[in-house]
Amino acid sequence: MTETWTEPSSTGAALLLLGRGTDPSAERGVECPGELPAPSDPTLVERAARAKAALGDRLFILGHHYQRDEVIQFADVTGDSFKLAREAAARPDAEFIVFCGVHFMAESADILTSDAQKVVLPDLAAGCSMADMAVLSQVETAWELLEDAGVADSTVPITYMNSSADIKGFVGRHHGVVCTSSNAKRALTWAFERGQRVLFLPDQHLGRNTAILEMGIDADDCLLYDPHKPGGGLTAQQLGQAKMLLWRGHCSVHGRFTKSSVDEIRLRVPDVNVLVHPECRFDVVTAADYVGSTEYIIKIIDAAPAGSAWAVGTELNLVRRLANAHPDKQIMFLERNVCYCSTMNRIDLPHLVWTLEELAAGRLVNQITVDADTAHHARVALDQMLALP
Repeated sequence: MTETWTEPSSTGAALLLLGRGTDPSAERGVECPGELPAPSDPTLVERAARAKAALGDRLFILGHHYQRDEVIQFADVTGDSFKLAREAAARPDAEFIVFCGVHFMAESADILTSDAQKVVLPDLAAGCSMADMAVLSQVETAWELLEDAGVADSTVPITYMNSSADIKGFVGRHHGVVCTSSNAKRALTWAFERGQRVLFLPDQHLGRNTAILEMGIDADDCLLYDPHKPGGGLTAQQLGQAKMLLWRGHCSVHGRFTKSSVDEIRLRVPDVNVLVHPECRFDVVTAADYVGSTEYIIKIIDAAPAGSAWAVGTELNLVRRLANAHPDKQIMFLERNVCYCSTMNRIDLPHLVWTLEELAAGRLVNQITVDADTAHHARVALDQMLALP
């Protein structure tokens, strides 16, 4: 980084993680007890606008729904991870794709864009805890166990979009497919037409919820593979008998919503509608009224009647944005004690300003690149997703 901005202090980081001790019962339901620290430099907005204008059509900024408002205001398009990657590919004239999201999203954008385009992540430390839970060496070990059990040839790997390029490449090499939270059922249907079981990476909750609730697969046929246990914690017989091998991974935000959160909100708010993401735990999803992807959540809230009450189980930045956009509706966060996605929020206004000013000065920073072999096989798995019936 340059001297144009200062990293948040350890005190600020502690406030973000621990909160400032406000009374949650007095909050509307979309306020985090530990608010994000304000940008230290009041000229940051002006500087970002000036640098963006200087770059003109050479620049295309993508903003994920979970980003802060201070960053979203400069996005040319907002959306979920796959929508944004496709938007980047649809802008072949843009020299610089600045992805305000996390690392795996920028990798997908690099895979789907041309070699002439440069994908940039404003903070290289903006990762994803879920994606990090499936490491290529671990997945290769799991596949070797399936080969030793004689069932690899009848197993189809599926990886959620929220995974590294390495994992997408592995899935492409082994004739699998990438899925999103909105087309997971179609991906599973496709896979079971080609094999007897699925190795589902890296989110156990999306895999389990889709298999049981949408595909009608018995819960006993969905076994958890733990890469930190010998043999994944399963016997060779279990590997062969399972229909769904669920990788032990989860979203650190969605995984913290609980059934008690749902029960508490129903007692506190009469006639509340509970709307959650399928990355939530099985008991949360089955207790909710509506379940769907980020784009689905937005559409449901947009179409909801005035005066209706909604408890939303997804990342707080999005819930707050929805609440502000719909003051005629009562929109609240499902769980009072869960705040922002800490890795998403590493992309802040100081990082964005630094990135844009460096690019405007002719200095390429924080470029995300995927090696040609991995990109090829990952593209195979992504293209197979696009070809799903």
